[in-house]
Amino acid sequence: MKDAPVKVNNAVYDRPDSWWRDDRPFATLQEFTPARFAYFHDVLTRRLRMDLDGLNVLDIGCGGGLLAEEFTRAGCRVTGIDPSQPSLDAAAAHAKEQGLDITYRQGTAEELPFPDGSFDLVYCCDTLEHVTDVDRAVAEASRVLRPGGHYLYDTINRTFASWLVMVKMAQDWPSVSWAEKDLHVWRQFIKPDELYRIFGRHGLRNKGQVGFSSSRGRLEVLRLLRRRARGHISYGELGREFRLGTSTDISVIYAGYARKAGGSTDAGL
Repeated sequence: MKDAPVKVNNAVYDRPDSWWRDDRPFATLQEFTPARFAYFHDVLTRRLRMDLDGLNVLDIGCGGGLLAEEFTRAGCRVTGIDPSQPSLDAAAAHAKEQGLDITYRQGTAEELPFPDGSFDLVYCCDTLEHVTDVDRAVAEASRVLRPGGHYLYDTINRTFASWLVMVKMAQDWPSVSWAEKDLHVWRQFIKPDELYRIFGRHGLRNKGQVGFSSSRGRLEVLRLLRRRARGHISYGELGREFRLGTSTDISVIYAGYARKAGGSTDAGL
């Protein structure tokens, strides 16, 4: 008899103290946020020449509000949606502490509680590899996006490198691991060509792609992971010392943006 397939451990997001603490694993993700937002901000303001002030934005899989706060500070009107109520509670509490006006609602990527064409911009980061149905999640994101609007994303490629880095090293090997067990499951990672075929089925056309990786050498990264595993540095320090940035290497993490068909500039960007 075959073993049952391993499922993504999304229950980790229901722990009330998971977010905004330097001594918790998600602090590593928090320290990755500036690099991710810098890329998206560059796409929107420099490449697409968009005015972010008052832009109506949906954050799918917002978690504790890491990216939602960055987009809000940039002038956007952000609505965040996530299935985890504890994560939403943490996000709302932190936004209040920061004096930020962000709307948070409970829901799933596969069934968004919004009318068609509700948002100027939709982004889905560190989420597609956690959903139960990627096709449905993309379809819903496209549905609530206005014609001519843009969809931003990042996710994990399904490669040997991602199996080694995001599963074995990050989760399974105690000497270097920093993430929760089964936070990611390799078979749910998504190859770029698979994702772009899904985009095409739902009126989205991919317009750009980058990878994310550390600017440090492999041995330096390994030393950092060992220091974290031994308790010599915090999860937040690991993220800061990792020095994440954009790269041409898409073998592990990749990000990009797509445009929904329609709108007055359909032949343009």
